[in-house]
Amino acid sequence: MSRSLLAIESSCDETSAAVVCDGRVASLIISSQTEHGIWGGVVPELASRAHLAAIAPVVTAALEQAHTEFSALQAVAVTTEPGLVGSLLVGLNAAKGIAVALGIPLISVHHIEAHLLSVLIDNPDMQFPYLGLVVSGGHTLLYDVKGIGRYELLAATRDDAAGEAFDKGAKLLGLGYPGGPAIDRIAADGNPQAHAFPRGFVKTSQNDFSFSGLKTSLRYFLRDNYHGILPVGRELADICASYQEAIVDTLVTKTMRVAASRGLGRIAVVGGVAANSRLRASMREECERQGLEYHTVRPVHGTDNAAMIGIAGWHKFTAGETAPLTTTAKASMIRAERKGGNTAA
Repeated sequence: MSRSLLAIESSCDETSAAVVCDGRVASLIISSQTEHGIWGGVVPELASRAHLAAIAPVVTAALEQAHTEFSALQAVAVTTEPGLVGSLLVGLNAAKGIAVALGIPLISVHHIEAHLLSVLIDNPDMQFPYLGLVVSGGHTLLYDVKGIGRYELLAATRDDAAGEAFDKGAKLLGLGYPGGPAIDRIAADGNPQAHAFPRGFVKTSQNDFSFSGLKTSLRYFLRDNYHGILPVGRELADICASYQEAIVDTLVTKTMRVAASRGLGRIAVVGGVAANSRLRASMREECERQGLEYHTVRPVHGTDNAAMIGIAGWHKFTAGETAPLTTTAKASMIRAERKGGNTAA
């Protein structure tokens, strides 16, 4: 008899639900919020209200797409940390209500663990261990993924995440929010060597990331060369390509450095920024050059989505790891220790 699990994701500005049946993603629904664009970033209160309106129809649509019903579910998995507390609580309370109503277990899923395991959706036969680069609007992290539930944090950003650097750079260039896709699109027509933007360097750690200085460099570059007038045409394309290259070069260089130091032969790039075309191409080229396996996710599985919550939740469910109904949402991520081999995300 098949077993089905409902998964819910609401950590930021996507309301998503998925059904996982016997370890396979049977459906995935994502409702993305567009109202934040005029504010230049996600407004937590608006996000929470949008989740409230979307959660019921999104869950219903996921069940319909999977051709199943509530009565067929054996568990419900949900993101509990990290994220916007108001947003997390909408998904968590919905999951708790379903668990109580159906008398099925609740599975608590860490958002970063879900990203790390999201590569298994599109690469189900991928072997452990692998070096996981989580790169998104809120996170830039490198983990030694030793196995399910066994993750060791190796590097992190000391300030802005890579996706945040893309968004802030796009805002400076007048490209709106979200900025990453806009920069990626415009950069395709530009010269990545046109301008020498700095690569982040952290004096206390050669592996950690830093992108705040790059953002500041772009600000001063625009101030000194354009004097309040936004660049357009080929000039804009060259700036976007050069700025993007600085971010990508930093990500690839430090990922390769950590892979070599740890002797890891597999690399997985996950998260929303994994969709960046230059990052995908550059990481693949460097992995091929060094004889490493390169894996990534389809864009739909890189952004915040319930399919990755479902896959992580499925492994917890089959291992008997359930959560009490007193489980609450947590905004901040408590980073794993940088030593030891059995650390949680």
